[in-house]
Amino acid sequence: MKEIIECIPNVSEGRRSDVINEIVQNLQKTGVKVLDYSSDPDHNRSVITFVGDKETVKKGALQVAKDAVRLIDLTKHHGTHPRMGAVDVIPFVPIKGVTMKDCVEISKEVGKEIAEELNVPVYLYAESATTPQRVKLPNIREGEFEGFFEKIKKPEWKPDFGKPEVHPTAGVVAVGAREFLIAYNINLNTTDLKIAKKIARSIRESSGGLRYIQAKGMELKDKGCVQVSMNILNYKKAPLYRVFEIVKMEAERYGVNVLESELIGLMPMDAALKSLAFYMQFPKLTSDRIVESKIYE
Repeated sequence: MKEIIECIPNVSEGRRSDVINEIVQNLQKTGVKVLDYSSDPDHNRSVITFVGDKETVKKGALQVAKDAVRLIDLTKHHGTHPRMGAVDVIPFVPIKGVTMKDCVEISKEVGKEIAEELNVPVYLYAESATTPQRVKLPNIREGEFEGFFEKIKKPEWKPDFGKPEVHPTAGVVAVGAREFLIAYNINLNTTDLKIAKKIARSIRESSGGLRYIQAKGMELKDKGCVQVSMNILNYKKAPLYRVFEIVKMEAERYGVNVLESELIGLMPMDAALKSLAFYMQFPKLTSDRIVESKIYE
């Protein structure tokens, strides 16, 4: 494949396996390569990762949006993860043979079609953002589905595509181009949500923590614990091992231990190798020392 673009739509359904399976099966028929999909019942959210060239990745993204709007009703949706749309966010990431500019153009084309065909208002974010306040996804999502009916009436929150009217069951969607993001969660052996929120506040960039980190404390009722849920926007400047160690250190202040880490979707091998090198004190560990990498070359 000369062109490789990654697309990672997040849909607001993590409990009904029949709905998730239908979305994924219809996506596979578009010609893209589905790399991974995972669902979380507490978050009530699924993350799908697929790749394709410029044309197939657009078809795939539109198919996911169509199925999500048809199958998901946000007036009946409840989960711990913030959401504003049936398909909440659709990012495009340049991998091979394409530029960030190409992905920005694709995001605009997909956004325009979603607004015109599905009557769902679209906000461009990240590298595709049309205003500074729309660069970061949490700024757009603030207020969530329920709050958007009033928010969308404000001049500064007029959609980039579509009418300033929230879809009654599918809400709104953010579409954009960005660099690789790692969705990384750490579960703690406590049910005290206040502790997870305090740790999230200490580590996220917007509260004076680590740069390139978005974090939120969440309750996982099914697992009987709480979670520090994070997006790592630049794993090279905010590596996984550093994030883990700080969360672990902060948790110990409250007499709490880490239960486990959780990866949502996929991450680059380089991110895993950097953490392995840190914990094994193996500073020269690179992908060219991994047998599978040499074989794939």
